[in-house]
Amino acid sequence: MTRHLLTSAATALALLANGAWAESHGISMYGEPALPADFDHLPYANPDAPTGGQIVTAEVGTFDSLNPYIQKGSVPWQLRYLIGESLMARSLDEPFTLYGLLAESVETAEDRSWVEFTLHPQAEFSDGSPVTAEDVIWSFETLGTEGHGRYRGFWEKVESIEETSPGTVRLTFNVDDRELALLAGMRPILKKAQWDGVDFADSSADVAPITSGPYVIEDVDLGRSITLTRNPDYWGRGVVPFETGLHNLDEIRLEFFGDETAAFEAFKTGSVNSNREFNVARWESQYDFPAVQNGDVVKSVLPHARPSGMTGFVMNTRRPQFDDWQVREAMLQAFNFEFINEAMTGSEQPRITSYWSNSPLGMDEGPATGRVAEMLEPFADDLPPGAIDGYALPVSDGTERNRAGTARALELMREAGYTVENGVMTGPDGAPFTFDILLEQGGSENQAIIDMYTQSLSRLGITPTVSVVDDAAYKERTDALDFDMTYYRVGLSLSPGNEQYFYFGEETADAPGSRNLMGVKSPAVDAMIDTMLTSESQENFAASVKALDRILTAGRYVIPIYQWNISRLAHAKELTYPEVLPVMGDWPGWQPDLWWWEEE
Repeated sequence: MTRHLLTSAATALALLANGAWAESHGISMYGEPALPADFDHLPYANPDAPTGGQIVTAEVGTFDSLNPYIQKGSVPWQLRYLIGESLMARSLDEPFTLYGLLAESVETAEDRSWVEFTLHPQAEFSDGSPVTAEDVIWSFETLGTEGHGRYRGFWEKVESIEETSPGTVRLTFNVDDRELALLAGMRPILKKAQWDGVDFADSSADVAPITSGPYVIEDVDLGRSITLTRNPDYWGRGVVPFETGLHNLDEIRLEFFGDETAAFEAFKTGSVNSNREFNVARWESQYDFPAVQNGDVVKSVLPHARPSGMTGFVMNTRRPQFDDWQVREAMLQAFNFEFINEAMTGSEQPRITSYWSNSPLGMDEGPATGRVAEMLEPFADDLPPGAIDGYALPVSDGTERNRAGTARALELMREAGYTVENGVMTGPDGAPFTFDILLEQGGSENQAIIDMYTQSLSRLGITPTVSVVDDAAYKERTDALDFDMTYYRVGLSLSPGNEQYFYFGEETADAPGSRNLMGVKSPAVDAMIDTMLTSESQENFAASVKALDRILTAGRYVIPIYQWNISRLAHAKELTYPEVLPVMGDWPGWQPDLWWWEEE
């Protein structure tokens, strides 16, 4: 008895000295997880959902790799969500909270300088072998050194990784960054033994990673389709509370098509049974085919509270054409959004107004105030015009000629040193101002938008070229940052963190495969991301994101198009989803994860 008390006292003193938190079923960026340790299912999951059925989706493009964890090759974006598992899983209701998955519990220092995961004793890979601490350590090290660029920034912040006791792995960090403990929980765990004698970084279509997830790759027609089946022996079902009511469909098939038209026709004929529609005009006018009329296909409109993210056409500031903010503002003035929106959507889609618009993290209108102003002030001399005083996108009168926008664009180009000579926009060196717009084959909507945009640019004496290339060439060129202007999409969440360095940080701006396509290199941007990651209060965190939003929006790097504040999904009537929608709505982790097949 005495020895037991002494040991307990010693342990308590050690925990106090290290500022450790007690072992827990989950972890949050701020405060405690909303769900208690004894929760039995997610509040938006149906614990009684039956198993069976299939979902088939249409994807535009192709693929040449089955390894979503490396830089090489083109891989379906869904694959890493469908086959992979991490130590912890993200709740779609709590943007900054994780719950145990492969890890039965998590423990961390109060200052988040280290985090420790204890593996679930029943965790196993799809081949039946156990998930071990050795697999965890190997996965962190390999992904951090040979894996996709999205994993490498995290690994540079790891001081050490070790097995502290059987089945328990501790990571110690070398920087002050409160999000790292959560990011560690989200890293995929792979089977070490599979890669003995295999070049991990060079594997692609010839090797499908062995993972512990609920689905396994059953059949592949390279470039054309992937079929995944539910693993009947999946270890987590009935074991992990987070998994209750999830992964109910027996089969998931991804079918690939050359363009949007072919993909939509496949849905109309029944070859595909679920389709996510981004074009509201098509949703209103073309979803009247027989399967919709007779009720075999259901149209679902789903709200969400996610940020808009940024979708549009990005200008590469590494190129001399776009290294001047006045030129970029001129390109924005020339882009007649109101006319384009009427032509494409019947003016039904609101415009993206900033990177975090449609959310409480979006920048406020007008001048910066309060903590946001305080954070921006030290960088005032280097910030783009409008970052502190306030910036809003230009608004046209909706007519095709857009006279005011064209006039303002001409004025800005003159201020930047350009003149129109014999109907051609000309630089100080006498060379015509022009640029190339890179588009991916099959994107008919983007091509239609760019056709209207080039007509507007012609009124400025600017004649850009438009290069439409196949998927492989597009990926190769964007990975190499070899473009002047191209389509751009970055999805942003209510829990932004370290990934912001990859999207907007100076260190990754010129790295192959960088998502910082605009090439922004700003000490102010990096400082706001730093503050975001080290904030110990929700107030400071929100202010830093709002400040970052201001800098990026006022930087005029992207010509935004419309946002989707709702999701539009048409699907077979048998495909069913829970009545309760999570805050994140239609997001990775929702379809197909929470859906099930229900016969009448």
